[in-house]
Amino acid sequence: MADLIKRIQQGERITITNRDAPVADLVPSASGTEQQTLDAIAAIKNARAGTITHAEFVAMHAKGRR
Repeated sequence: MADLIKRIQQGERITITNRDAPVADLVPSASGTEQQTLDAIAAIKNARAGTITHAEFVAMHAKGRR
């Protein structure tokens, strides 16, 4: 169960089936997605204002590639 939660937290959608027929989808919470969006907007604003270091920029870039 913990493995499924970790995969969902990373953005994966998981379909539960019963005899090969889909019955439910496990998806990341919309509230978590909303917070990620707000964090990304704040990071972009900081980048435009020049208030982040090169190392922070590189870390953000790497995180966006996941």
